[in-house]
Amino acid sequence: MANTKSAAKRSRQSLTRSNQNRSVRTRLRTLQKRVRGATKPDVDQIRGLISALDKAAKRGIIHRNAADRRKARLNALIASGDTK
Repeated sequence: MANTKSAAKRSRQSLTRSNQNRSVRTRLRTLQKRVRGATKPDVDQIRGLISALDKAAKRGIIHRNAADRRKARLNALIASGDTK
């Protein structure tokens, strides 16, 4: 339990932010499952996922290097020609 008003406010803020970040991470996982689960993923679908990864990394929700690693794997998927 927070001992001061400012500590209580920081606690409330951290709960709000963690909930927002959780929803973004969940959306990223869903998008990744859709791309990987598709027999022939659409290039637009992959680009949307790459954009979402960039936004999450920019906001600090996932680490920049983690986003870059995932994007590299998606670009390799595009380059392999397994898309529409």
